[in-house]
Amino acid sequence: MTRHFGLKSALAALVVGSAPPALAHPHVWVTAKAEIVFAPDGRVTGVRHHWTFDEAYTAYVTQGLDKNNDGKLTSEELQELADENAASLNEFDYFTVLKARGKPQAFDAPREARMTMEKTQVAMSFLLPLKAPAAPTGAVSIEIEDPTFFVYFSLTEGNAAVSLANAPQGCVTTIAKAKPLDATMQKILQDEGAIQAQDLGVEYANRAIIACP
Repeated sequence: MTRHFGLKSALAALVVGSAPPALAHPHVWVTAKAEIVFAPDGRVTGVRHHWTFDEAYTAYVTQGLDKNNDGKLTSEELQELADENAASLNEFDYFTVLKARGKPQAFDAPREARMTMEKTQVAMSFLLPLKAPAAPTGAVSIEIEDPTFFVYFSLTEGNAAVSLANAPQGCVTTIAKAKPLDATMQKILQDEGAIQAQDLGVEYANRAIIACP
């Protein structure tokens, strides 16, 4: 029987200390980019995420998934893992907060989950739909982070970090990327365990504000 190490089971293992000893706190590193999806009527309908995981997590989470033993992992071989990860995201609040006019919006279950190998790192993409479309008037904001710092999210470089799909003309995005964790902060996290993001300040959070006319 194939043993699967999805995001939920991997984080549970990390909590009880059964993960590879080389992993420090944070235990999983993710390079992220997000696409805010708009409907034809101009309302926001969801977020399309693309997350690339670090090599250590990749090696851990993909154990036993090369079913034909050809040394390569296809999207088909990774699909069960993608489905498992998508199904467990609600337990982590999807690592995403989207607000319209300052009010947090509720998400529906993730859709279109896929995983692929990008050289030596596994990547996951999925659509996170809103339960109800939100009008962008008055600004929409998005935050991508794990407030406990078990997973550390860094936005990809450039404007692709947070992009807009089918947005009304004139929408403008302002992106504030999380400050990289230096050796001193990593030691603090290692010594003290999970710390809430608000205890470290906004510089360690990924945020974007979308203003539409």
